[in-house]
Amino acid sequence: IAKTRQPQRAVLTRFLGVGLANTAFGYGVYALSVLAGLPAQGALVVQFVLGALWNYHLHARLVFDVEGWGRLPAYVAAYVLIYALNAAGLAMVMDLGVGPLLAQLMILPFAVMLSWRLVGRVMGPRGGVSA
Repeated sequence: IAKTRQPQRAVLTRFLGVGLANTAFGYGVYALSVLAGLPAQGALVVQFVLGALWNYHLHARLVFDVEGWGRLPAYVAAYVLIYALNAAGLAMVMDLGVGPLLAQLMILPFAVMLSWRLVGRVMGPRGGVSA
């Protein structure tokens, strides 16, 4: 059991490290878009579109040791689901009167957990890791 848990922990550690870089990039794009005048949902679309290929590349190379672009379609599908749930959460939190920048920060932990589950399933060995 320890041998299977150790690689899983290493993958999780790399996932969280790459996630910090991806989150900083994504939130930076989102914040700049909001500050440039885009509505929150529009800024979220910009963030997810710009982040999808970058995040795939980092996850594939640095976390899951995947070469090529073969898993990109499944990754994009997972990414779209994460986006849809993030957008719904953002709308709900903003409906409570929270501003768009703080609202997205509040949602990030949930988006990260969902991302770990979905991206781990898509990018893990043979297209699925028990994340």
